[in-house]
Amino acid sequence: MKFYSQFKTEIRIIGLDDMSFQPKSQGRLGVIGVVFRGGYWLETVIRTEITIDGLDATENICSMISKLPNFRQLRLVMLNGIMFGGFNVVNIKQLHIISKLPVLSIIRKKPVFSSIRTGMKKLPSFEERWNALLAAGKIFETISRDNRSKIFFQKIGISDYDAKKIIRLTSTRSNMPEPVRIAHIIASGVGSI
Repeated sequence: MKFYSQFKTEIRIIGLDDMSFQPKSQGRLGVIGVVFRGGYWLETVIRTEITIDGLDATENICSMISKLPNFRQLRLVMLNGIMFGGFNVVNIKQLHIISKLPVLSIIRKKPVFSSIRTGMKKLPSFEERWNALLAAGKIFETISRDNRSKIFFQKIGISDYDAKKIIRLTSTRSNMPEPVRIAHIIASGVGSI
């Protein structure tokens, strides 16, 4: 699917974030998805589970998205980073191919790849994890809507121009786009219960 710069301000975006967990823990972890229209209207909240430090994030997120009643109206998948549940890396290239939607990963701080690589090497299937991380491609940056801070992102299936435009369009309440900001708030709250 080709993404064009002529999009509606009420573009439907699913934002995703994982619940909080204790480091070095094992088991399953929830991932929250919220469907937003632009940066103003929350329409749907959904949930799936992944394995902490597992390899199932991409598959489970694709499955969750495809079951949405308004799936055909979605125009973009927005992730709060690509590492969910520790080192369970979302392969955004596969997510794009399977969902047929552009994918935009929002990154709060520029990652230090040497530290990530060291941590990943301690887990099985290092090459698969590392290749999924590399598949996300180049890290881009833009300036927040209030022109005060940098926002980093990775993308597939969408131009740099459109990605920057959507980040600004959906950053209505803070410097973070609403789909991932609200997914993060819900995931943090539910994860602490």
